[in-house]
Amino acid sequence: MSKIHGSHWGAFEAEAEDGRIVSIRPLANDPDPSPILSGMAEGVHHECRVRAPAVREGWLKNRDKARGGDRFVEVPWDEALDMVAEELRRVKEAHGNESIFAGSYGWSSAGRFHHAKTQLQRFMNCFGGYTAQKHSYSLAAGLAILPHIVGNLDPLRNLTSWASIAEATDTLVAFGGIPIRNTQVEPGGTASHTTVPWLKKLAERGTHVVSVTPLRNDTPDFLNAQWLAPRPNTDVALMMGLAHTLVDEDLHDPKFLETYAVGGDKFLAYLTGEADGTPKSAEWASEICDIPADTIRDLARRMAAGRTMIACSYSLQRGDHGEQTFWMTMALACILGQIGLPGGGFGFGYGSMHGQGNPVPKMPSYTHSAGPNPTGSFIPVARVTDMLLNPGMEYDFDGERRTYPDIKLVYWCGGNPFHHHQDLNRLLDGWRRPDTVIVNEPWWTPTAKLADIVLPATTTLERNDVGASSRDRFLVAMKQIVPPQHASRNDYDIFSGLAGRLGIKDAFTEGRDEDAWLRHLYAQARDGAGALANRMPDFDAFWEQGMLELEAPEKPHVVYEGFRADPTANPLPTPSGKFEICCAEIAGFGYDDCPEHPVWQEPAEWLGGATAKDWPLHLISNQPAHKLHSQLDFVGPSLAAKLQGREPAFLAPADAEARGIADGDLVRLYNDRGETLAIAVVSDHVRPGVVQLPTGAWFDPSDWAKAGTLERHGNPNVLTLDKGTSKLGQGPISHTTLVDVAKVAETAEPSDPFNVPDVVARPAAE
Repeated sequence: MSKIHGSHWGAFEAEAEDGRIVSIRPLANDPDPSPILSGMAEGVHHECRVRAPAVREGWLKNRDKARGGDRFVEVPWDEALDMVAEELRRVKEAHGNESIFAGSYGWSSAGRFHHAKTQLQRFMNCFGGYTAQKHSYSLAAGLAILPHIVGNLDPLRNLTSWASIAEATDTLVAFGGIPIRNTQVEPGGTASHTTVPWLKKLAERGTHVVSVTPLRNDTPDFLNAQWLAPRPNTDVALMMGLAHTLVDEDLHDPKFLETYAVGGDKFLAYLTGEADGTPKSAEWASEICDIPADTIRDLARRMAAGRTMIACSYSLQRGDHGEQTFWMTMALACILGQIGLPGGGFGFGYGSMHGQGNPVPKMPSYTHSAGPNPTGSFIPVARVTDMLLNPGMEYDFDGERRTYPDIKLVYWCGGNPFHHHQDLNRLLDGWRRPDTVIVNEPWWTPTAKLADIVLPATTTLERNDVGASSRDRFLVAMKQIVPPQHASRNDYDIFSGLAGRLGIKDAFTEGRDEDAWLRHLYAQARDGAGALANRMPDFDAFWEQGMLELEAPEKPHVVYEGFRADPTANPLPTPSGKFEICCAEIAGFGYDDCPEHPVWQEPAEWLGGATAKDWPLHLISNQPAHKLHSQLDFVGPSLAAKLQGREPAFLAPADAEARGIADGDLVRLYNDRGETLAIAVVSDHVRPGVVQLPTGAWFDPSDWAKAGTLERHGNPNVLTLDKGTSKLGQGPISHTTLVDVAKVAETAEPSDPFNVPDVVARPAAE
């Protein structure tokens, strides 16, 4: 008998026989299901599962910090939990709760109760707190800048719907493209992938799409998009060239600037060159971004001639000065003057994940609370290595002068920092500084291999949960398909066991087991659903039917529609009540790398800079098409997409020819931070001067005990620059990276990234 379940890649039906999953099928009503679903069953039963609690031998014997390459000793659950509880107690008493870094990320499960990050943080808050991470690797710079310039996250979380764009937009200018590989996934899951059907409506209507990206395939072929391929990290200059043309040819909207924005005059003085003697003209922009000036002017005229939506992907703010991309997107839209009109204005993230622009009602909020952190201690999300290497160092962040804590214990749950962090060789050095690293993990990921204590956690298919998202019309009953594999336990049960040992079990569990929590959270969602509560059956009926579907709103959503209609009655939540093209609050911070209005500043590394002489290719490490981050790298579509067991690296024909590289050659990507191996694919979808190596390959260094050795599997983050976007956002800048590529003539050392480390049972005498 099949059961319904949910995942980041969509809802599905699954069947099991004799404790093994034998089939997974996407729901019949999903118009564009993700092929990644096909790898989930294999992942549950894969040989690289963590089978029992395991402790690194060097830590067990003498508490050494030589993480990497050591063997592990399996221990009973009670002994493992005793060790973890004692270590938590020791560190808290000796160093305080701020010395515990509880790292996690939000993509371990679409289920809202068994959400690893929430479970870990709830447990740590009951224990007295921890040092947290603020914002996300995906959006750190954007999340920092938007509250200052628009007052909230509406153009990111509540952006104009595809329904409005399909009805009214004449020209869609997509900075970063609309990469539908990303629309397979949604944090809370989905039962119906709708982005591709909406994009096909645009194509049928004849909407002119301009895809501004170094990668042609960042936008699907069926849109027949005009491809503009600027130098990476120069989008702000291109936007300024467009804005200058609008102003210079009197195609802008001065009344909109006066009525709905502040600081327009000062920014226009910068744009026209009155302030600094350098007009940001189409010719000026052309020199920077390598797009012909006539092309820039023609696009500006087209934008002014009809209804235009300016879209900016998440990826653009993951570069040096990434805050400027979001800020300049808003400023360009203000100059054009179509914000608040159907199909016009600006929005962030179309194509960056499923659900962005999806027409949905206000969904019931099915969430589990982590509670408040008593310490209040946090770091910007991507400054992990800075913190580990520099305890006590001061740094700037969003108007504050802060100090890195001295971390003695890392507890990671539901994530793989040796995938998503930058400059992994530098992280390896920092990772060996704390006394202890503890990980809850289903598989022997690189992070698990670099831990001291590894506790085997269940996968989503081994537990009951509810999938829910504010960007989707469905609540999904995620029914357990198979029992917990090997000796694995749910994160909730692991933390409940620790909480009992530490005297905080009542606070953590509130006396509820899994079923009681699922019912309690459903009742909370129903109580807070307002009029929608009438559409929600009781929990038993919901669980029996397997899904709750709500209707999409009839009226297309247009962000800032009310503000445009009456800015006095519907002001923005900014100090001025308007769009802040010039922001007095940011000006007051005095940051040289993020001044009072959008500016063009050279990135730390780019093809127009001095370092390009040594490193002549710009690395684009985009999200992968065949997995989510590094999840399921070892099975299904991800494994099938590898070439000779490694990741493909895409080069333009001219760049490949200049290096004597052909399709299928083993190549080395390298710079002064690291080196990795990949298989070359020569492709005209890549701009000359760019090499594309998607993220997600499990980190596999030649020598686990030593930072800086050759990475063999194609992980681009051994190459990326670990620097903050600016003092304001301190976000990651993975897309600001220069490298070179060379053919590898000799036979390379084989890679086995999915191997299980040497794990032994504890001898009886011990």
